[in-house]
Amino acid sequence: MDVPRRRAAVLVAVLAMLPLGLGACGLGGDDGDGAPVIPEDGPEKSRAVVQAYLDAMTTKDVAAGRGQLCVPMQAAFDQAATGPNGDFADHFKVTEATITDVRPNGGQLEVSTSISALAGNGAATPAELLFTVAKAEAGWCIANETVAGASAAGPSPSAGGTTS
Repeated sequence: MDVPRRRAAVLVAVLAMLPLGLGACGLGGDDGDGAPVIPEDGPEKSRAVVQAYLDAMTTKDVAAGRGQLCVPMQAAFDQAATGPNGDFADHFKVTEATITDVRPNGGQLEVSTSISALAGNGAATPAELLFTVAKAEAGWCIANETVAGASAAGPSPSAGGTTS
């Protein structure tokens, strides 16, 4: 395995192994029969939050990226995103990112993205990321992030790029 592919593999592994941060986020409320109510503007707000996060990744604006996360995710973000294998590390560059879907799931909203990232001088490596966006007391925020196909026990508070 060459060095760029190893770095990309490490990136995916880091994304899949970070601690879960859903604790204080959620849409709350129900429609009387126990089903959660998703506000009408939920899909639009969720897309905007993820877009802002992806834009922050492009510009390596750590504060802007952190600001899109629910409070429980921020400590993990601080440890992982700025570390040597985090997406805000200088040697990672997202070359393309697209929001591909927004859908409700269990009272929260899931925003699917497709990204391509360079690690060092290697070829771009594609990845699919799934963001869970929730309405918390302070507004809409990213409550979880996972590499698509990875275990739900392995969210990541760092990934992204630009959207097309």
